[in-house]
Amino acid sequence: MSQRTCLAIVLAAGEGTRMRTSLPKALHAIGGRTLLEHVLTAAAGDEIAIVVGPDHGAVASAAKAIAPKAQIFEQRDRLGTAHAVLAAKDAIARKPDDILVMFADTPLVRPETLAQLRAALSAGAAVAVLGFKPADPTGYGRLVMQGAELTAIREERDASADERKIGFVNGGLMALSGEHALTILQRIGNANAKGEYYLTDAVAIARDMGLKAVAIETAEDDVLGINTKAQLAQAEAVLQTRLRSAAMDAGVTMIAPETVFLSADTKFGKDVIIEPNVVFGPGVTVDDGAVIRSFSHLEGAHVGKGARVGPYARLRPGADLGEDVHIGNFVEVKAAKIEAGAKANHLSYIGDARVGPGANIGAGTITCNYDGIAKHHTDIGAGAFIGSNSALVAPVKIGDGAYVGSGSVVTKDVPADALVVARAEQTVKVGWAKRLRQIKAMGKGLAKKK
Repeated sequence: MSQRTCLAIVLAAGEGTRMRTSLPKALHAIGGRTLLEHVLTAAAGDEIAIVVGPDHGAVASAAKAIAPKAQIFEQRDRLGTAHAVLAAKDAIARKPDDILVMFADTPLVRPETLAQLRAALSAGAAVAVLGFKPADPTGYGRLVMQGAELTAIREERDASADERKIGFVNGGLMALSGEHALTILQRIGNANAKGEYYLTDAVAIARDMGLKAVAIETAEDDVLGINTKAQLAQAEAVLQTRLRSAAMDAGVTMIAPETVFLSADTKFGKDVIIEPNVVFGPGVTVDDGAVIRSFSHLEGAHVGKGARVGPYARLRPGADLGEDVHIGNFVEVKAAKIEAGAKANHLSYIGDARVGPGANIGAGTITCNYDGIAKHHTDIGAGAFIGSNSALVAPVKIGDGAYVGSGSVVTKDVPADALVVARAEQTVKVGWAKRLRQIKAMGKGLAKKK
């Protein structure tokens, strides 16, 4: 089967009106990826065709960003699922071996599930349907079986009393033999209450042509469709459970896994420890032996081997932590390279910067990287010591081994191994505070006499 060609047709024409949003349904996200990206990632076909609705340029653009070679087809009139599939007629006519029909609002289908559908085609079926067994089949189309073959998909309103007792139901996704797909699809009529062309009719038509149809059973989660924000949250919960389980199976320690939120592309090395209430946005890699402490938020960041992050730390896109780096509580790092052994343990902002190996960033230090128009770079050398409550006004360079006195506002480069103190001279007026209290006390006394 690995040598068989495959066309994946993804139907992404849904408006998402039940979600009460102007954002196209396919562009909502779970696990840091859009629903469309999840489906396209699972499909990984030799050829991908995406069917969008009219005026859905945002969906088409997103699809091209994910799969640059994908073909975009438009379903201008909403006349049913078979009609939507036929919008990709030009791709179907090239007769790939296998055709997968998928939906952009069904993002949890696994690649191995799609492989089962294709295997059924390889074994001789012309149509393979994905089905599942819910606790309550009410409302679903029933899969009518005769031995190992599928004879029909019966919508509940058309089902007999006996057919309504069937607990095996239609999951929506379907595979078609490329040899027969176009003929089957073009024979689907619209003689139904809605006057639409239903993809489910492909089963009966294939049977009438003397072809074989089968049903493949999968878990209900695989075919969870999303039409509402509640279902979006449900899909997020399912995906998070999968991602956490995969991470822990790979050796990641999660103290309270139900409180950790991952993205679909989060990558972990060996012996990583994640404390409770940590959020991983897209684009995060955590190397061996790192510890991510509670209430930290990471996005677009790399955490080096043996590094410590948090608690209450924020790593923004472009944060790159080297080996054994310490980023402590209430520290934010953005577009900055923190090299091996450097530390910023408290209450700091490091943006658009390089912090050299072994450097120490004192509490309250900030890199002043933005002048209201452009961002500027700060370079902190190896072994430098930045005293607490310092402001480094970029562009500025602190040399290797330099020492910045606490409370300094540094606006010029500091040579290596130098001390810089950039603050007002301390003034002491002996007895001033005592005299002030006496004056205030006298004032209060006069007020009482009046």
